[in-house]
Amino acid sequence: MTELGARLKEARMSKGYSLDDLQEITKIQKRYLSAIEEGNYSVMPGSFYVRAFIKQYAEAVGLDSNELLETFKGEIPANKTVENVTATANIQQPNQRRSLTKKATKGSSDWMPKVIVALFIIIIIAAIWFLNQHNSSNDVADEPKQQDVKVESTNVQTNSNKDKLVQGKTVADSKAKQVQVSKDTTGKSKQKISKGTLENDSVTTTYTLTGAKDFKIKVKVLGSTWVGIQDENGTEISSESKIYKPDQMYNNGDELDLDATGKKSVRVRLGASANGSVYVNGEKIKFAATPAERYTQNIVIKFEEVK
Repeated sequence: MTELGARLKEARMSKGYSLDDLQEITKIQKRYLSAIEEGNYSVMPGSFYVRAFIKQYAEAVGLDSNELLETFKGEIPANKTVENVTATANIQQPNQRRSLTKKATKGSSDWMPKVIVALFIIIIIAAIWFLNQHNSSNDVADEPKQQDVKVESTNVQTNSNKDKLVQGKTVADSKAKQVQVSKDTTGKSKQKISKGTLENDSVTTTYTLTGAKDFKIKVKVLGSTWVGIQDENGTEISSESKIYKPDQMYNNGDELDLDATGKKSVRVRLGASANGSVYVNGEKIKFAATPAERYTQNIVIKFEEVK
């Protein structure tokens, strides 16, 4: 056990907390809390989580987290993940630009002949249509005048019938639109997500969803982060995304889609809140606390279903 771990454990015991109690308060898994006390940081999901978990542990047992991190900074592993990712991205960018430029040039040379052939075919079709129209007008002009009179009379009657049909259809369409407007006026209202309420546990923000029949959650991962999604009973929700597994690290570009319809509430836990965005029925949740204020966040959405 390290000196930092001993100090945290002593503060926990002085508060009368067991590891199970502390797990409930901080929402950090018990095995991670035990690893912090023993100084066994290798079991953590990533080096950049070590400082965040230690900070939450310290605040939960009444210690000054900033002073504690500064005093024992020699025991805590440095966070090199973000630096390595940035350096790798900077090295890869020039090669990616060159590759994209080559693909764009090759693509242009591939589709230009196809466009020319398509235009040539369109011109031929237009010429054939024009000739057919011209020949048809000449044939009509050569017919006897008596036939023209009959045709004109028939056309007048036909047009009269068409006018009646059009008028009837217009009236029917007008009535249908009135019914539709009535339905739109008295139908379901748009969904509304309340402004987040910051809870006293220093990591949880609660929102309320109203005016919606569906309750679909999407998490877009913007960088390395740990994600956990549970319902009001603390049960992991099954996901439409094959990549989703409970309590797992995710990387930039991953998207987790879950249908929580029928649930009273959902809690989305982001290990690194700066690296994740939460959407409800396609609408993005605005964090009440910035990632700088709360590194790890619990986003709780309560659902009041439209009857």
